Amino acid sequence: MLFSSLQWSHAMSQSPGKLKLGALVALVVGSMIGGGIFSLPQNMAASADVGAVLIGWAITAVGMLTLAFVFQTLANRKPDLDGGVYAYAKAGFGDYMGFSSAWGYWISAWLGNVGYFVLLFSTLGYFFPIFGEGNTVAAIIGASVLLWAVHFLVLRGIKEAAFINLVTTVAKIVPLLLFVLIAIFAFKLNIFTADIWGLKNPDLGSVMNQVRKMMLVTVWVFIGIEGASIFSARAETRSDVGKATVIGFITVLLFLVLVNVLSLGIMTQPELAKLQNPSMAAVLEHVVGPWGAVLISVGLIISLLGALLSWVLLCAEIMFAAAKDHTMPGFLRKENANQVPVNALWLTNAMVQLFLIITLFSASTYLSLIYLATSMILVPYLWSAAYAFLLAVRGETYEKAVAERKKDLFIGAVALIYAVWLIYAGGVKYLLLSALLYAPGAILFAKAKLEVNKPVFTNVEKLIFAAVVVGALVAAYGLYDGFLTL
Repeated sequence: MLFSSLQWSHAMSQSPGKLKLGALVALVVGSMIGGGIFSLPQNMAASADVGAVLIGWAITAVGMLTLAFVFQTLANRKPDLDGGVYAYAKAGFGDYMGFSSAWGYWISAWLGNVGYFVLLFSTLGYFFPIFGEGNTVAAIIGASVLLWAVHFLVLRGIKEAAFINLVTTVAKIVPLLLFVLIAIFAFKLNIFTADIWGLKNPDLGSVMNQVRKMMLVTVWVFIGIEGASIFSARAETRSDVGKATVIGFITVLLFLVLVNVLSLGIMTQPELAKLQNPSMAAVLEHVVGPWGAVLISVGLIISLLGALLSWVLLCAEIMFAAAKDHTMPGFLRKENANQVPVNALWLTNAMVQLFLIITLFSASTYLSLIYLATSMILVPYLWSAAYAFLLAVRGETYEKAVAERKKDLFIGAVALIYAVWLIYAGGVKYLLLSALLYAPGAILFAKAKLEVNKPVFTNVEKLIFAAVVVGALVAAYGLYDGFLTL
């Protein structure tokens, strides 16, 4: 799900066959539709009403589309760079930025996994009340057992992933299609237009504030947009990569907007905001009765199980890719007999386990984990957009393509502004909390540098690191003092 790229690359490397456009589109769609969409009605209603939702989606569509184009451009212009967001940050802005990108992406992916475990057991809580909202003692024990089962499954080497991806993609799409069809018939315009700007609910704040808050959720549901660029080497026709990214993106965008907007015409914003996640189940139950909730819940459970596998692999792989370049310490390069990066895998799942226990004591819900995971991934996205912009500014790889350079300069600039806007939308709180998670990473970076007898930081990197440390100290004090909360 969030993308089964590694698994697919294993599966695809077994066969000489190249991927046609349809297969590439399926990969993009499969990697982007995650657990996020199943919780979308509540997640959006919690921060915005109809008007702000529509404005937010319009901004997101333009911003994310430019990001999709960025990944397409970089895949075509820099075919020698492997490792996506990590490689682009390193090539454009030096080793520490490359490291920070890999580190941020890694943390974002396993935090996302913690969020997914909470959501999975919150869904099971519909059938078994003992699991509550996914953060009860029983839920955390269940999640821990499942986590280590996935861990030992991955250790054996996952070759069946292509099949798993296919099953989970179908399992996700079928309930989504049914939901959209039923919701179109149940949609009531008077509910939809009752309080367009959320004036009856002063807690939401201004329209601008509503838009800002919903933007973070929108990023979360699009993570995986970089999926197609991963497969560029396997495409039958290179230009299909760009097409697949755009077709995949528009398909997913339609699904997301329809699920979100149609829900607002079935139940009012205050009603939606109060729902337990996966809120899509409750919306369908409201229309057709209990079987609707069961349908969505079963679809989601299958979907999440597939996702967990992909995310675990993804986490291990990004650490492994950075370790091969000596940007991460050497111990993360270790593979077992099945070519699985074992140390990176153990480190990842130990962190997931630790945070599962923390959610028990701090009662962190799915949403607060998602916000934190999203704010961590914003930095890698920012560097990718900045690198694409930088290539166009310098004219690198554009020697004979003046018109194309102008177009890419514009797209890169919009993607960069959008990435900066997202960091602003995330707010100071999540920026400080991200700094708290970024700062300790420097220990691994220093260790990697010392292993190859190189100075740890350049002069510019020293300044950047100092700013991260200051942010982390403020966040630590904030958590201690209570003006920041998880």
